[in-house]
Amino acid sequence: MAMVTLVVYATGGVDSSLNFLYPLVIIVACILLPRSWAYLTAALAFILYGTILELTYFAVVPSYQTTHPGLRTLQAIILVNLFAFLAVAYLAALLSAKLRQVDVRLKHTRGALKNLQALHENIIQAISGGLVTTGLEGHITLVNATAQTLLERSERELMGQQIQQFFLDSLPQGGSDQAHGEVRMVTRNDFRKTFRVVVSELAVPERGALGYVYTFEDLTQIRRLEREVRIQDRLAAVGRLAAAIAHEIRNPLTSIAGSVSMLSGIPDLSEEHRQLLRIVTRESERLNSIITDFLEYSRGKQYRFATVDLLPLIEDTLTLLQNRLVAENTGIKIERNYQVAQALTLADGDKLKQVFWNLCENAVRAMRGGGLLRVTVQSVNNDWEVSFADSGPGMRPQLVEKIFEPFQSEFEGGTGLGLAIVYQVIQAHEGKVWARSKLGQGSEFVLRLRHLATAEATETAPVAADHRQPPEDATSAAAAGGRSGRAHG
Repeated sequence: MAMVTLVVYATGGVDSSLNFLYPLVIIVACILLPRSWAYLTAALAFILYGTILELTYFAVVPSYQTTHPGLRTLQAIILVNLFAFLAVAYLAALLSAKLRQVDVRLKHTRGALKNLQALHENIIQAISGGLVTTGLEGHITLVNATAQTLLERSERELMGQQIQQFFLDSLPQGGSDQAHGEVRMVTRNDFRKTFRVVVSELAVPERGALGYVYTFEDLTQIRRLEREVRIQDRLAAVGRLAAAIAHEIRNPLTSIAGSVSMLSGIPDLSEEHRQLLRIVTRESERLNSIITDFLEYSRGKQYRFATVDLLPLIEDTLTLLQNRLVAENTGIKIERNYQVAQALTLADGDKLKQVFWNLCENAVRAMRGGGLLRVTVQSVNNDWEVSFADSGPGMRPQLVEKIFEPFQSEFEGGTGLGLAIVYQVIQAHEGKVWARSKLGQGSEFVLRLRHLATAEATETAPVAADHRQPPEDATSAAAAGGRSGRAHG
């Protein structure tokens, strides 16, 4: 205010055209200060302006004005400015009060909007199913936490990407009505997941369609359980069939083998006849081996559970296998990767040795021209994970899906019951077994058995029964690729 007074005085006092600066200062005071201070500022402006005019009129200070109005004119000018300053103060204070009220309402509205936005975001993030929104061209614009978990990717990896690139199957086409379907995706560790997807159009009134909303539901476990039930049905059917015919076949087969053995003792048989008898003997032995597998598979197994260490069991199996591979000069090497010093669990050691041997034999048959068998033992959560990975030709996806079903052997002379027996034994131990494979990249069979503490929590006494009911998620898991096909017989 003092600066404005000096400027008005220097520019001519009553003749100055800059006296409009006083109302500006009053308006600023109304905006920044309470209403009473605004009126005090207007009064101060009137006093300073009147003082400078009277001081120059009575020649108390030097005058820079060009006109010399009379006393009454000077008093009128001062009085008019008084009312002008008070009017500006009143109107500016009124307007400032209105602006403050609007600002308070705006802050309240902004807070309510933030709360509403936070509520909507929390609702989206709390949805149990996956939710993804995209633009009309399919680029992801929003993804909730569940969708990130299902797709096994972070928000940064998903935002702005084409949603179709994450799935093997075509997504349902969004339209005016909801569209739905099942799609598959392959995770980074080569597991295949199945989702139920519902697509709906994201439309805004008066603006039309802006994109699409995709909701995901994980059906992987359900589909695995369905496959497991199918496997169990087939296993039960094969067991009934084997039990019904195995003994009936073995009795006449024994008679045939005995008769052939007696015929082979005749001294005057020709070489051609002896060759035929050898063929009959060999085929009888092979048929007897098949029947033995049938009986082994169909017979209710007796399990003697005790605390065992998996490492010695695996080592015994690999030692026997290695001696055989060296003797036969197969060109197959064995690599051991034990990431634990001890792997205690509650199991039947003899049955697990049978499982390990079947898996090793399966891998050896797949690597006819030599290769590498890698056996890994590690701890995963509350389980021991044992994997047998070979460098064979790999399996086709169709075979991986049903690898543990009976009669899936593609090996010459195999019965297709070896992996079915593996599946049976692991189910009895309430463990899990699955296969991973890609064509040209070998195969891997993975077993999971509980840690000793976890197993003891669910086992109260030794079990001797026929275990047929599998635990959840203990079936073959199809990988992204497949391979030429194999199953131990």
